[in-house]
Amino acid sequence: MPKTIQVRGARVHNLRGLNLDIPLNRLVGIAGVSGSGKSSLALGVLYAEGSRRYLESLSTYTRRRMTQAQRPEVDSVRFLPPALALRQRPGAGGMRSTFGTSTELLNVLRLMFSRLASHVCPNGHYQEPTMRVAAEMPIICPVCGERVQAPSAEELAFNSLGACPTCQGTGTVREVDDATLVPDQDLTIDQGAVVPWRTFGFNVQPDIVREFGVRTDVPWKDLTADEKEIVFNGPSEKKHITITSVKGVHELDFTFRNARLTVTEELKRATDDKRLSKVAKFLTERTCPDCGGSRLNEVARRPRIGQDNLAAVTSWPLRRVLHWSENLPATLPESMQAMARSLADTLQNMGRRLLQLGLGYLTLDRSTVSLSTGERQRTQLSRAVRNETTGVLYVLDEPSTGLHPANIEGLIGVMRDLLASGNSVVFVDHDVSVLAAADYFIEMGPGAGSKGGRVIAQGTPEQVEDAPESRIGGFLNGREEVLVREHRDIPASPTPLSTDENGEQGSVSTGGKRTHSDSSRAASCDWIRMSTGPIHTVRPLDVAIPRGRMTAVTGVSGSGKTTMVLECLVPALQAIQEGRSLPESVKSISSSGIDRVRLVDSSPIGINVRSTVATYSGIMDHLRRLFSKTAAAHEAGYRLSDFSYNTGSLRCPQCEGTGQISLDVQFLPDIPITCPTCRGSRFKPEIERIRMSTKAHPDPMSLTDLLSMEVGEAMEVFAAAGSRGADAGEYPSIHRSLRILNDLGLGYLTLGEDTPSLSGGEAQRLKLSNELGRRQNTSLFVLDEPTTGLHPLDVRTLIGVLERLVDRGATVVFIEHDLDMIANADYVIDMGPGGGEEGGMIVATGRPETVCASRVSLTGQYLARHIQGR
Repeated sequence: MPKTIQVRGARVHNLRGLNLDIPLNRLVGIAGVSGSGKSSLALGVLYAEGSRRYLESLSTYTRRRMTQAQRPEVDSVRFLPPALALRQRPGAGGMRSTFGTSTELLNVLRLMFSRLASHVCPNGHYQEPTMRVAAEMPIICPVCGERVQAPSAEELAFNSLGACPTCQGTGTVREVDDATLVPDQDLTIDQGAVVPWRTFGFNVQPDIVREFGVRTDVPWKDLTADEKEIVFNGPSEKKHITITSVKGVHELDFTFRNARLTVTEELKRATDDKRLSKVAKFLTERTCPDCGGSRLNEVARRPRIGQDNLAAVTSWPLRRVLHWSENLPATLPESMQAMARSLADTLQNMGRRLLQLGLGYLTLDRSTVSLSTGERQRTQLSRAVRNETTGVLYVLDEPSTGLHPANIEGLIGVMRDLLASGNSVVFVDHDVSVLAAADYFIEMGPGAGSKGGRVIAQGTPEQVEDAPESRIGGFLNGREEVLVREHRDIPASPTPLSTDENGEQGSVSTGGKRTHSDSSRAASCDWIRMSTGPIHTVRPLDVAIPRGRMTAVTGVSGSGKTTMVLECLVPALQAIQEGRSLPESVKSISSSGIDRVRLVDSSPIGINVRSTVATYSGIMDHLRRLFSKTAAAHEAGYRLSDFSYNTGSLRCPQCEGTGQISLDVQFLPDIPITCPTCRGSRFKPEIERIRMSTKAHPDPMSLTDLLSMEVGEAMEVFAAAGSRGADAGEYPSIHRSLRILNDLGLGYLTLGEDTPSLSGGEAQRLKLSNELGRRQNTSLFVLDEPTTGLHPLDVRTLIGVLERLVDRGATVVFIEHDLDMIANADYVIDMGPGGGEEGGMIVATGRPETVCASRVSLTGQYLARHIQGR
């Protein structure tokens, strides 16, 4: 039997004809700095080729319903098993997807309530649990003699027969908010007072409503109640109206559509996010009043095990559900205990993996849309283990994303379970403790982009530690220093936050609005203070964040970090800036002179390939201006607008400036391929005639030449002042923008690289690129797990970037699990002690060394060991 996967001549992205043998049936880790070729090897070669070969073994009829993978550029890959990938950004699922459905735990629970519960007769008498239900025998109520119909598992499903008829199994209802229909009551209907008619293009509705006797030329506030009622709820009757257009006078019959109906009908047509966002501003969403948010109809809520129904049990955290099921069999009649134990064991086995991965705090009715990327990825991983496949290559992309150090051992255990079932596991990660657990280690590098793409070290973790070229070896064995910046002094303890109705300067009380702008007294305050009430599983909090410092918010998954920062702090400060009421959960807040909040998350930049590094950074505008000023452009009659690949005359007509086209292969799904006309350059061949040069790069270059360059290479091109045949006025701006990108550790990106394809960490750093170099005294930057996808060396680069922001006066708050990042913070707010109902409190605050000394801080215990071990 083969013992290795043999890769020969891999040329995906920056891989340079890579030849490599990867052990089978082992835990193989791949590391390297961002852009070094890790994902190109793992996902671009191993997964792409493994999944493609498997799909090709299926029938054409089956393949046409599945996404087709392109053949990777590689000479050969031998002994490659069928491959499955667990990606860094798994899909969130729709509004009907919950933690219970995505893990399939709910399937077992529904079966338990169908077979083991006390069922109710038509007259409301509950029956004792009985095996007659499982045997599909009739039950007769001993009290009233009525026949008892026990619901099947399908009748307990909110996505099927058990759905609440009011909310159709979604748990929420959407209603039209009348206040949004006519927000400005000083306008007349003719002036556009009824916003939905104006928004959705129903411009003749004012003419129709006049036929009902409604005055359209007086302010809305002066209309009678009957007139307003017709606008909001009038009948859908046809009216004969006369309208005047540029083509003359027309007499037509139109059906009236009232303002409410306009919104509800548009909601039915909202099949994409863009349409839905237009409709959503006219709607309010609230918990379904009939099912209480459980999604279940009355019949599905009736069966009870003990005193609890299915709705109650699914509202519990997973940890509590498993404890409940463990004790359940003993509470049932002896004849039912074997069946109950079998179902309970199934639930225990499924849930145990999730507990290992630190997800015991999640409730089964939690919507998957509300889960973090790391939570969704770990859910996906546990499902893969439970499937008990064999002979499969699992490719895991950053499996430690969102994991607290306390849960790393659980992750390693789950990956070992995949191996024990006869599979092979290859994972890409940066967490040193995860990499150290690998059986075999491959390090890519030494740099990024054109400076990477080759194997610089391989072997056991111990062998990689001693490899002279290894860039992560020093982090594995503790040679590298943890602290890479000097901690700044922390101001004296903050004074208690005022919650008076008038408040301190810069302070707002519950439901109030900012009373006046910040003065020098408020701006000189050293702390941002916030007081909150309970929200989700987070208890009431009194939070203090030092201004002009770097603060880490830490804690195990589900401890309340995101709720405190992203659902309370950020919205509250934004409400102050915009003069709105505070969020309901925030009692009071002192902004301390902060008048700008910048949330820098890892969400993709742009929605399609038209957004590139050059366009997002603003460099493209300078380049277009530069090329439009050349003599060749003047001779050809080209202007600034012609050099746009989105709308210009020089854009490729076949791909319309996207660089790729969708290939229609009839029986198979459309396949995106590089545009054969422009070969991915996005422009017509004529653009090659317009060239320019610089002192640093005397050879003439076209715009496509520059867009294909890496940031670091382009920075050298524009390093020297002066030019040949072009105005040099754009040079400083281009060089400055390129230098910032390079300083952010993004020097390996090409200028023409589309931004939606960037990793989460790359996206975050690119978003910060426009913030460096300006004063930030009144700015707060909030980052959510900024080290996602970052090598320890890249983490140092990120720390340096944040230090530059703090040097400029900015206040930086980041939610983080990475111990290097936490150790370099000036101040730490640790939440916990556990997740879900076991967390939601601030357990320790202060300098990193103060948190290390805390006996109740789990983060502090791991941080202390990390600092001492290095």
